[in-house]
Amino acid sequence: MSNTSDELVSDIVGLFAAINRRYARESEAAATAHELTPLQVKALLAAVDPIPMRQIADRLHAEPSNVTTIIDRLESRGLVERRPNPGDRRVKLVATTTAGRAVAADVRARMPFAADPLARLTTQQRESLRELLQLTLEA
Repeated sequence: MSNTSDELVSDIVGLFAAINRRYARESEAAATAHELTPLQVKALLAAVDPIPMRQIADRLHAEPSNVTTIIDRLESRGLVERRPNPGDRRVKLVATTTAGRAVAADVRARMPFAADPLARLTTQQRESLRELLQLTLEA
């Protein structure tokens, strides 16, 4: 690999790290303002519309047993509630309460970058970026 290629890779990796740091700082500050963890905030935002816990686990890239603990904490704070799924009584849906929706709205307002870190990219640019990143994982 040439020096130019090494520098390019270093720049790209550095940009990924900078994006990640900015995202983490912003989401951490928004969560802390409500005495929540970033994962609790992600779960709360995922549950704005009623959603099965399994889907929350998928969105958080977490084990369902860990999500149960997160939802328990949010529920104890009155931010979410568990509901039966009308289509499948074996499945519980998680949904924000009125208080949870207010917290979710405030959190979103506190994290404009983290809410949409690719906002400055067009749809075509986002699709291209996704394709390029998928190529790196295929190796």
